[in-house]
Amino acid sequence: MDPPHPKTSFPSAYNPQFPPAAFQGPTGQTGYSGPQGTYLAPQAGYLGSYNAYQGPPAGSPIPPGPGHPGFPVQSQPGYGQLAGPTGTPWMPAPQPPLNCPPGLEYLSQIDQILVHQQIELLEVLIGFETNNKYEIKNSLGQRVYFAVEDNDCCTRNCCGPSRPFNLKILDNLGREVVTMERPLRCSSCCFPCCLQEIEIQAPPGVPIGYVTQKWHPCLPKFTVQNERREDVLKIIGPCIVCSCCSDIDFEIKSLDEQTVVGKITKQWSGIVREAFTDADNFGIQFPLDLDVKIKAVMLGACFLIDFMFFESTDNQQQKSGVW
Repeated sequence: MDPPHPKTSFPSAYNPQFPPAAFQGPTGQTGYSGPQGTYLAPQAGYLGSYNAYQGPPAGSPIPPGPGHPGFPVQSQPGYGQLAGPTGTPWMPAPQPPLNCPPGLEYLSQIDQILVHQQIELLEVLIGFETNNKYEIKNSLGQRVYFAVEDNDCCTRNCCGPSRPFNLKILDNLGREVVTMERPLRCSSCCFPCCLQEIEIQAPPGVPIGYVTQKWHPCLPKFTVQNERREDVLKIIGPCIVCSCCSDIDFEIKSLDEQTVVGKITKQWSGIVREAFTDADNFGIQFPLDLDVKIKAVMLGACFLIDFMFFESTDNQQQKSGVW
């Protein structure tokens, strides 16, 4: 398993740019209106300066040691290679908020997620497409979830990055807490119908949200929906999605597209990794008080963007993600 990329740590003096705001409004309200009061939009490069983090600030309380009830689990029992290296601690489970699907309580106390795709040697050496695996961490480097694609060999290698898939999100006990399903859809912007979509279920079998692609001649655009198919947020990427020596931001905006409330960032991983593998690093930033269900949907949007723009290694133009 790859060690965390050096650009995926947050500065020790990081203060969230999104002040708390009540996400859940009165009955019948749809859409996230953005933080209230004097909101300051995130600064440029906000997610790109992860390399400055040197640990918790001075004076922070020392975490409990082994045997203490709050000490994080160090491994994932019963899942073999899915557990990853035992040196990476798991995030301790917080108290679940009201009406929170089981397993999503981890998302209630974070406003950033780091997604690290694992390098598969079989893909690097012979180009044989294998099931994708991802580590999902918080800003402190603690593992929150582990994601693994569940797909057959024929579908992976015949359909490539356009393939339908079932992605399972596992918690620190190896329980499947989220399932993400992507159907087989058209992958060309020339066809305004049958565009890309992913469904997020938590617990598995219970839909909590959707991410649907919206046709646009120049921009990659997506709509984030809740379990009732009501629009909540929008995601808009750059006109040319090029990963040449720089990060790529997909902005999360309000429904009127006037307020930026977060972003999904494809992080530059270096020449060698970008050229010879399709293992990518992502950062997701959203308001701390956003509904945990919508936070999970944002994670699904990250995986959909990865498959659509950054999955292929056979065609360098597709790897660069030219829309």
